[in-house]
Amino acid sequence: MGSGDEFELAGVPDAFQRLWTPHRAAYQKRGQDQVSGADDCPFCQGPRRSDEESLIVHRGVRCFVLLNLYPYNPGHLMVCPYRHVPDLTDLDAEESAEFITLTQQCMRVLRATANPGGFNLGVNQGKVGGAGIASHLHQHVIPRWNGDTNFMPIIAQTKNLSQTLGETRALVAEAWEANR
Repeated sequence: MGSGDEFELAGVPDAFQRLWTPHRAAYQKRGQDQVSGADDCPFCQGPRRSDEESLIVHRGVRCFVLLNLYPYNPGHLMVCPYRHVPDLTDLDAEESAEFITLTQQCMRVLRATANPGGFNLGVNQGKVGGAGIASHLHQHVIPRWNGDTNFMPIIAQTKNLSQTLGETRALVAEAWEANR
C-alpha cells in the first residue's frame, strides 16, 4: 500500500449497487451537538405541536410515546419524559413508573399491530454511550423479526419501510387504547 488511502469513492464503479438514504443527512450534518437545551430539543418541542406533526402516538401524564423519525425498523417507537433531563437517574419515582409502563404498552401495541418476534429496548446514556440527542432521555422500543437483519442494513445501511411514518403513527395510535 502506498502513502495514500487505497479505498475507492462511492462514485467509482465496483461490484456494489448503492442505495441512498439522503433523508438522514439533515440529521447527521447537525451532529452530536445539535441540541443545546430545551429550546432546540425536538423532544421538548414535539408535544407543543400536533400528534400527527410530531409523530406522537400517546401522551401520558409525565411521559409520551412517538415514532422515531429515523427508524431502525418499521414501528420503531421512543418513550420520552416531558421534562428535559439527560439521565435515567434524573427521573423521579412517578416518571420512572410511567416510563416503564409506557415501554410495556409499546410492546403490547406493536405485538398487536405488527406481530414482531422480539424487541430491542435501549437507552443510550450520554454522547459516549451513543445517544444522538444526549440531553433528553429517551428509550427506544424497536420491533424485531426473524431475518430483519439482511444485506440491506448491513451493506447498504438502508432499511425498507413498507409504510410511511404517518400511516404507521395512525395505526399505532389507533391500537393504543385497544391494547391496554
